Amino acid sequence: MKGDEREEPEAGPEPAAPPPPADEQEALLEFHHSYRELFQFFCSNTTIHGAIRLVCSRHNRMKTAFWAALWLCAFGMMYWQFGLLFGEYFSYPVSLNINLNSEKLVFPAVTVCTLNPYRYTEIKEELEELDRITEQTLFDLYKYNSSNTLVAHARGRRDLRESLPHPLQRLPVPAPPRAASRVRRSGSSLRDNNPQVNRKDWKIGFQLCNQNKSDCFYQTYSSGVDAVREWYRFHYINILSRRRDPSPPLEEDALGKFIFACRFNQASCNEANYSHFHHPMYGNCYTFNDKNSSNLWMSSMTGVNNGLSLTLRTEQNDFIPLLSTVTGARVMVHGQDEPAFMDDGGFNLRPGMETSISMSKEAVKRLGGDYGDCTKNGSDVPVENLYGTKYTQQVCIHSCFQVNMIRECGCAYIFYPLHRGVEFCDYRKHSSWGYCYYKLQDAFSSDRLGCFTKCRKPCSVTTYKLSAGYSRWPSVTSQDWVFQMLSRQNNYTIKNKRDGVAKLNIFFKELNYKTNSESPSVTMVTLLSNLGSQWSLWFGSSVLSVVEMAELIFDLLAITFLMLLRRVQSRYWSPGRGGRGAQEVASTPTSALPSRFCPHPASPSSFPPGPAASLALSAPPPAYATLGPRRAPSGSTEASSSAHTLREP
Repeated sequence: MKGDEREEPEAGPEPAAPPPPADEQEALLEFHHSYRELFQFFCSNTTIHGAIRLVCSRHNRMKTAFWAALWLCAFGMMYWQFGLLFGEYFSYPVSLNINLNSEKLVFPAVTVCTLNPYRYTEIKEELEELDRITEQTLFDLYKYNSSNTLVAHARGRRDLRESLPHPLQRLPVPAPPRAASRVRRSGSSLRDNNPQVNRKDWKIGFQLCNQNKSDCFYQTYSSGVDAVREWYRFHYINILSRRRDPSPPLEEDALGKFIFACRFNQASCNEANYSHFHHPMYGNCYTFNDKNSSNLWMSSMTGVNNGLSLTLRTEQNDFIPLLSTVTGARVMVHGQDEPAFMDDGGFNLRPGMETSISMSKEAVKRLGGDYGDCTKNGSDVPVENLYGTKYTQQVCIHSCFQVNMIRECGCAYIFYPLHRGVEFCDYRKHSSWGYCYYKLQDAFSSDRLGCFTKCRKPCSVTTYKLSAGYSRWPSVTSQDWVFQMLSRQNNYTIKNKRDGVAKLNIFFKELNYKTNSESPSVTMVTLLSNLGSQWSLWFGSSVLSVVEMAELIFDLLAITFLMLLRRVQSRYWSPGRGGRGAQEVASTPTSALPSRFCPHPASPSSFPPGPAASLALSAPPPAYATLGPRRAPSGSTEASSSAHTLREP
């Protein structure tokens, strides 16, 4: 009934509904809120095999631990293999490639020397004096009368020696120490098996001293022949250094006296095909087909008839027997732009023989830079090229010795090129150069000068491998008419016969030449292929999986940075750290804060009524004003309005 209806009290004003949460806008970069969330997302969505097992088996700790250990082991093995691959790549290994080529070949340069040091007219008297002193020395030391000139030039030994320093002497060998003698006596079996040789207990040598005579040593030799030749050679170099003209002109008939015939590819040679230089020990030298030739010789066919053929005169007229102890000729095959180092790469021809030299060309191309210690043109080698030719290792080594000789001794060695502003060594001007030279030679041989270290190998080298064959020439049946023809055409003395002539043939045995070139064994493409193979082996993934790993690392770094930034902000901007900070936080509008930092206020009914709540909230902290919008009645204080909104109506 209408009267029975209970009149309900009028409801008060309804509390304001909380504002709906604002929709979060999609940002350009979004990061996960925790490491766990990031790890779960990565394992669930990555293309790397095995990673999802770390998430799907999280309710089974044993499986999770097993797959985690397996995944880490696979990861470690893969990167161990990566380390090996990178180590191999950065060791810069090379592969040797051998190529065979067949084409017309440029004939190399051929240098031939007389093996007869030349007697210059301007120093002839000094050489004769040196010969007389040497003959007297041989007689005093060995009682050997080497010439009848000793009677005609009767001089005492002291008179002859006054003009030459560093006399040749006989030196006794020091007795072995007593300890060594006792050891020999105790070993009776060694004494019986090694009987003593009956020989003279002395050596031959000459003394060399420094400038102020404070340090001296003996340059000794166990062989008397070697001692006499070296002593004579030492004085001969000093006499040769006094020549005013270092390169005297060649006599008009010098070539004809030495080379009876010259043919290449069945055609006669001419003056445009050779050049001349003088060697202190090997005499007059002639280089055929060098870089100064008008037209370089080309070989299009092989065989002895398609090369260089020389008929040489090997008799030694007016020779120096104490300096040159061999007869024949000295020959060297080398490149057109390379100097002829007759001591290093030459060989001797035997008189009365026909020597046939067959050649095969071989080229070597090395990788420079990180792949090998070689130089392209010698511009990066810290040694001056004194020869002015193409860089070779021998050119660098000889130049290095000459530079050290000039710096240490103050003069240049006559066997090597003369530097500008420097003169050759002569003990009349440089009294201690012999002492300095032999000391320097010992340091050079043991590489204390660093020449072998500084002089690197050239990256491109062309060599010629030689093989020799010998036969008697001319034969017994043909020697008569051959010598008659030589005597009529070349004024050859018939009485010398076989000992005065030799024949030389140099030719290519094949036109195929081998090129040995280096190439990198592990290139960047090979390295990437090997890395991809290892990645696929251990994880069965691709390059995009590597990008996923990079993205994971980037996210980890970003989350770590944001967490550190949040901690710093909370430390310096937290409530209660000063009135100003509280006021700034309290005055911050709600809309300016992200939604995750702004929890929505609960409805009033969610709080149980009672005085406890009112007492607890009667003194709010300074920052609580930012928890959400409140409707405060006008004229009331901040604290009473806050308490009023929390009571039930």
